Amino acid sequence: MAEGESAAVVETDADDLGWSNTRAWVEQSFRPGDRIRAVEKLRGGWTSQMRRLDVEGEGKQYSLVLRSFVKPFFVKHSPGLLTREADVLRLLADTAVPAARLHSVDAAAEHCDHPSLLMSLLPGNLRLDGEDIERKTELLARQLVMIHKLLVPEESRPRTYQAWTSPERVRLPEASKRPKVWQRAVDVIRRPPPAYRPCFLHRDFHPGNVLFTGEGSGLTITGVVDWVETSWGPADLDVAHCSTALALLHGAPAGMQLADHYVAAGGTLSDDPGDHLYWRVLDALAFAPDAEKVAEPWRELGRKDLTSSALAQCLEDYLQALFSRYG
Repeated sequence: MAEGESAAVVETDADDLGWSNTRAWVEQSFRPGDRIRAVEKLRGGWTSQMRRLDVEGEGKQYSLVLRSFVKPFFVKHSPGLLTREADVLRLLADTAVPAARLHSVDAAAEHCDHPSLLMSLLPGNLRLDGEDIERKTELLARQLVMIHKLLVPEESRPRTYQAWTSPERVRLPEASKRPKVWQRAVDVIRRPPPAYRPCFLHRDFHPGNVLFTGEGSGLTITGVVDWVETSWGPADLDVAHCSTALALLHGAPAGMQLADHYVAAGGTLSDDPGDHLYWRVLDALAFAPDAEKVAEPWRELGRKDLTSSALAQCLEDYLQALFSRYG
C-alpha cells in the first residue's frame, strides 16, 4: 500500500478499532524492542479495512499496512482471498513488479479479530484526478504488459479467471435514453467465451489500485496493490477492466486509449475484433447499472463528481464507443 496516501489517511484511535487480538498478533511478528507508535486508517477501498502501522524500536523506523476483512461476505471468503494474495506477494517478491512484501497473514482469523494480512508500505499515492491522463494511461499499459509477461510455473499459477457478470445477471439502467445500446451489449456476451492465450492477470487492475509519484514526464508508477483477485486468463480481460475504470473516471475517450497503449508497449490482444469486444463488454456490464459500488471509495478520495447518473452516462457512452470501433 501507499506511503504517500496522506490525503487519504485519517488519524484514529487504535483502541477504538476492535482489533486488540489483531494488534497482539502483529506485534508478535516484530523484532525484539519494536512497537507500534501510531495507527492510521487508510481510505480508498471498500472490500477491506486498511490501517497504516508506524513502527519504532531500536532499529530503523518503518511502516506496515494491515488489511482486515470485516464485512460478512469477505470474512466468509477470506481464507481463499487472503491466502491467494499472500501467495501472489511471495511470487512477486523476486520480480520487477512493484508489489508489497508479505510480512504475515492470518487468513482464517485464528489469532486475529478479523482475517488479516500484514505487508510492507509502498511509496506513492493514488492519482484519480484529471491531470496527466495520457501519461498515466501509457504507464498503466506498460505496467500491465509487465504483469502479463511474468513467467509463472504451472504449480504456482492462480485460479482461472471468473466472470463478474452474465447475460442473466446484468442489471440495466432504468432511465437510459439509449436502451438499445444496453441490449446490444447484453447480446454481445450471449455466447461462449472466445478462445484465448492465458497469462497471469492482476484481475482488478485500475487507477484505484496503482500508486504514482512525480509529475508530467517524471510521473512514475511505484506500486500495484490489491492482489486478492489475481487469476489466470486472457490479457484482454485485464485491459478491459482498466479501460472501464478509466472511462468511468475520465470519460469514454480515456477508456478507449488504453488498449492502443498496451499494444504499443508490446502487449498482445485478440486479433479478432469481435472477441476483443466480448471481453470489453463483459467487464463493462459488470459495473451496470451505475458503478455505484466502485465509485464510493473514489468519492472518498475527492471525486465527488462521480454521481450515479454521471457514472451511468459514462458507462453508456463507453459502450457506444466500443461498438463504433469494434463493431
